[in-house]
Amino acid sequence: MSERDLKGYWRKNLRYLSILLTIWFTVSYGFGILLAPTLNEIKVGGFKLGFWFAQQGSIYVFVIIIFVYVYLMNKLDREFGVSEEDA
Repeated sequence: MSERDLKGYWRKNLRYLSILLTIWFTVSYGFGILLAPTLNEIKVGGFKLGFWFAQQGSIYVFVIIIFVYVYLMNKLDREFGVSEEDA
């Protein structure tokens, strides 16, 4: 892989990481802590929504983010010709 391709690969990788970690931070810290009093007025399955985000929602979102990251990285690897399928 050329130096230019390597920089492009890592630039996209860091962009993906930044976006996904921002989403996770927003859900875990924003919804679970900062917006919890407002969200607690809404109940889902008998639990206050702010409590749910703090206890379960951020974990579910993190697991979904893992799968999204794997998908995006496999796509990026194929784009730059470094996927395991190309080996």
